[in-house]
Amino acid sequence: MDINSAVGRKAGLSDEKLLAIPGSDFSPFNDVERLVLALADAMVATPADISDDFYARLREHFSEEQVMELAAQNAFENYRARWNRVFNVESDELYRPGVRVDLERSRSL
Repeated sequence: MDINSAVGRKAGLSDEKLLAIPGSDFSPFNDVERLVLALADAMVATPADISDDFYARLREHFSEEQVMELAAQNAFENYRARWNRVFNVESDELYRPGVRVDLERSRSL
């Protein structure tokens, strides 16, 4: 989670939602947010197949450009996670529930 938790918090993501992400209880999320989480899960599956039905469900809430942006961001985060495994990059332990991280300060450390 690390730096992404700070970015998420800045965008309004609560600790309740951040803490729910690694688990399987997505009740803190609304239906559209759960759909986006399902997209992320589908994109890391092997093979990463997105059915026509699932794509249609996404399009009920998002424009084609927005779906492209969601897919691109998910792909980038998956890339970074896999890249980090090659070099055994571990967490910097930046995420602590209830504690906000100053992004500008953490970049200068």
